[in-house]
Amino acid sequence: MATLRDIQKQHTRQLLLDNALEMFTVKGYAATTIDDIAAAAGTTRTTFYAHFPSKSQLMSELIRGVDDILTGADEPVLETVVEVGSRDLIEKWLDRKLTQWEVIRPYMLIAYQAAPEEPDVQETIDKWFADTTESMQQGLTRAGRHSEEDRRVRCILAFGQLEFMSQLWFRSGWVTPRQVCLSTLTDSWMYLVGRVSAD
Repeated sequence: MATLRDIQKQHTRQLLLDNALEMFTVKGYAATTIDDIAAAAGTTRTTFYAHFPSKSQLMSELIRGVDDILTGADEPVLETVVEVGSRDLIEKWLDRKLTQWEVIRPYMLIAYQAAPEEPDVQETIDKWFADTTESMQQGLTRAGRHSEEDRRVRCILAFGQLEFMSQLWFRSGWVTPRQVCLSTLTDSWMYLVGRVSAD
């Protein structure tokens, strides 16, 4: 059972994360200092360092939170979606991701700002991409679809399309209507990782 001290520490940690995201959004990642974050959270630089060894580690924690948002509502999980490979299941999964973009947008805009100057942040983004495509590849392997040699590249291409489309949307919104994007992306995923034979 969590003690009052544990609860207070978790509360302070969350305050630092929430206020950092707000400060990054207002001032930009590079211009925001650890002192800015600590002051916004009503605490000190020393307290910041008790929770995070650096600003980049805090940013990496925010990115891991995005992964929790994206995968927390997934039923079935992506690996199973790819294994089953039906158009309906793939389209529903993609539709859910497009809906979640609104929630993760502030996190990802800051992550893309931070990545060029923070190797830890870029590493976290790269690991997230690699873990996701590995999960997709496992789904293809379990389904026995496509050759062993091209499963990985198919998954990289499919998830890469979704990732690139999300980056465009984060900056500009729906330039092309959402439903057109969803339908076209589903077509592409069906070709790359879906079950193309008749049910």
